[in-house]
Amino acid sequence: MNRIGRKAPAAAGGTSAAQALVWTEMDSPLGKLTLCRTDAGICRVEFGGWETRSCSAKAWAHRWWPSFAFREDAEDEVLREAVSQLRRYFAGELQAFDLPLDMRGTPFQRKVWQALRDVPYGATAAYRDIAAAVGAPQAVRAVGGANNRNPVPIVVPCHRIIGANGAMVGYGGGLAIKERLLALEDGAPAAAEVLGH
Repeated sequence: MNRIGRKAPAAAGGTSAAQALVWTEMDSPLGKLTLCRTDAGICRVEFGGWETRSCSAKAWAHRWWPSFAFREDAEDEVLREAVSQLRRYFAGELQAFDLPLDMRGTPFQRKVWQALRDVPYGATAAYRDIAAAVGAPQAVRAVGGANNRNPVPIVVPCHRIIGANGAMVGYGGGLAIKERLLALEDGAPAAAEVLGH
């Protein structure tokens, strides 16, 4: 059911209708999260509420669509399912997400994001491992860049990627969040304690 999308082509005649982007917020042990979807699936997860992340979301959308319109809908079926799965993940009850995805990026980024999804819950991999998995073993830095641009963190587990020496390196949500997510998946200490409850 998971899909990683490409930039939408213009409609016949060279014009395109405004892309509808539906969003909602959820409270999580990491603070507020903003989730966004297109008709094709979840396209964005932001660390923070809409009030603080709307400019970032709009700048991101502008890269992919000439015209777009955001609207809030807490009752949206796809977003409600995403919220439900994220809650189960934070409770330690879900190890793999089953959501439709519409991830916008270059062909190389999409390959990297797909490879991230192959790193299992509770495990980690180095950037060089992902570079090898996508058939570009010399492209470690490019893998790091793609990992940093993952538009759907947590669901696509970029937090599971670490430095070659096992060091915690870069994470869009901050290293403290990365460490908390890895501790949650490691199961020690208990998930509620790891996530600040």
